[in-house]
This record gives sequence, C-alpha cells and structure tokens, in this order.
Amino acid sequence: MSYDFKMMQSPVGELKLVASERGLVAVLWENDDPKRVRFLPQVEQPDNPILLEAERQLWEYFSGKRREFALTLEFVGTEFQKQVWAALVTIPYGETRSYGDIARQIGNPTAVRAVGAANGRNPLSIIAPCHRVIGTNGKLTGFAGGLQTKAFLLRIEGGGQLWPEEAL
Repeated sequence: MSYDFKMMQSPVGELKLVASERGLVAVLWENDDPKRVRFLPQVEQPDNPILLEAERQLWEYFSGKRREFALTLEFVGTEFQKQVWAALVTIPYGETRSYGDIARQIGNPTAVRAVGAANGRNPLSIIAPCHRVIGTNGKLTGFAGGLQTKAFLLRIEGGGQLWPEEAL
C-alpha cells in the first residue's frame, strides 16, 4: 500500500498530511523524528480529496471556527495504540486529561507509562488531540511538535489557562 501526502503551511510550522485510500493516517510535524511514525511509500498528491479536506478543517481549527474534526481517520498501529488514540479523540475541545485518566478510560489503569508511549507515537497530531494530555501535576509533558506548540494549541482552545513557562 502506498500513501498520499500533502504539505501544509500552518501557524505551528509546516505539516505533512498523509492519507491512505481509506482515510487520513497522519499529521506530521516539520521536524518530526522520521522513526516516530512511518508510512511508506509516499507519493505527493496535493489534490487528494482526503488531504484537501483535512487541510481545510485544520485551517478552521487554527482560526477558532472548528472545535471537532469530521474526517475519516485510519489509525495504523497496535491494538493498544489504537485504543489510546481513540480515547484521545473523546477529549473535549478546551479540556485536558492526564495519562492516568486515559489509562482508566481504556480499562487499563496501571498502563500509565504505556499510554504515554502510545500517546508519543500518535500519528494524527492535532486531529487526535494528544496535546490535550498533560502530566498529573498539571505540567505540559512531551509532545512531538514541541512544548511551545502544545501550549499554543491549548491557548487556541481557550482552556482557561495561559500555560505559562512554569507549566512547560
């Protein structure tokens, strides 16, 4: 299987949108570690309708006009990862959850570290909002797009917190 991709300029840098014939599989960061998420081979297809729709909805999100994404997603990973990523999609706009919250949600309360690892490999950044997952202590924790980007995304959502430097 090959994957189509399209590059997109955004307020958080250049994003690489990747789709299969079934749906969106990835939103990758400009300086993403190539080992973090792999979808090969890829062919640039800037007119792919899945990618065009993802780009349109991302722009609506960045402009504050969209709170939920209405895209067909294809999670590609282990069954455990897919459970975690599906749980991410349920976190409401403007709210956060801890890794422990996600572990309890998926029925595996002792899997906090495994949830963190799966969260770190989330291929659908922003769409499956791993930026809404924070440490139990309320601090922002690891994020493939960088902690400043994570804080920026949370500010877009107006979660009632400014996320000052001490939260990073």
